[in-house]
Amino acid sequence: MPVEILFTCEKIAELVEGKIKGEAKAEITALNRIEYAGKGELTFLANPKFEKYLKTTEATCILVPETIQDSPKENMCFIVVSNPYHAFVKIIKLVDSMKPGKSGGIHPTAIIGKNTKIPGSVYIGPYCIIGNNCIIGENVVLHSRVTIYDDVKIGDNCEFKTGVVCFDNTVIGNNCIIHAGAVIGDDGFGYEEHKDGSYEKIPQIGNVVIKDNVEIGSNTTIDRAMTGSTIIESGVIIDNLVQIGHNVFVGENTAMAAQVGIAGSCKIGKRNRFGGQVGLAGHLDTVDDVILIAQSGVAKSINEKGIYFGAPIRERLKAFKIESAITDLPELAKEFRKLKKFILEKFNINDLGD
Repeated sequence: MPVEILFTCEKIAELVEGKIKGEAKAEITALNRIEYAGKGELTFLANPKFEKYLKTTEATCILVPETIQDSPKENMCFIVVSNPYHAFVKIIKLVDSMKPGKSGGIHPTAIIGKNTKIPGSVYIGPYCIIGNNCIIGENVVLHSRVTIYDDVKIGDNCEFKTGVVCFDNTVIGNNCIIHAGAVIGDDGFGYEEHKDGSYEKIPQIGNVVIKDNVEIGSNTTIDRAMTGSTIIESGVIIDNLVQIGHNVFVGENTAMAAQVGIAGSCKIGKRNRFGGQVGLAGHLDTVDDVILIAQSGVAKSINEKGIYFGAPIRERLKAFKIESAITDLPELAKEFRKLKKFILEKFNINDLGD
């Protein structure tokens, strides 16, 4: 099978407004990381710690910074740019846009409910189920086995990957991507505990509202509100395996890495950044521009912007100092025992006590 040629090095230099050093006519068929790139592949060098791979890489073309001192090997091309990473991302986006898209149409195995509005530009894949009274916008793509309950509204240019489930009354804005296995709008974790220790389920009669330009990762779950709405504001990006509880509000342009857990009724500010496995207890608030480093545990509201770490959280530098001190504790304990023994012997004391 012939290999598809994406670009020549000369064309890539034109696209990223870079300066060519080396073989300009060489052909590029794929993109790869510098440590793995081979013949016919484009890569980039942005971090100085990867400069060692310039001697070993078999890449045909490398996007390099203006500070580079090395010259390309024989049959290799350097493209000098101000920001190699940004230039590489630009090429990734261009390659991605070249993939064939899904044209409008409904697969014969799909099941569509009553009074549901589906424009001709929508693609509905195999074994999808769409309930009654739904409204689906233009150019929406529903891949196989997506399930949409009744009274769901989906904006324009959205893409739902395989196995996504949206429960009734969910509202989703424009230009959203929801990855495989995500569940939007299932019941929140709401129960009333009785004196005998048993639990009684509280009906969850609210919904989930997701605004524009939101991306939700695979197997993430966003619970419907008990009453009112769980709200994800515009521009939020959510990684895989994230749990967002009922009645949570997430401010615009917030980002959450994998396995973040947010308990019910939290209010998250704008532009928050949560590292992997960050956890927030229920009914907490964070202000705008808060960063929580991975595995931080939040037990009280955060009222000042900044970078925090730990469980319980502390300001980052203070938390790092505490971690450093904890690391030194075994040696400190050893020194203490030596000092205690010396004092007991020196002053003929039976015991200093605790």
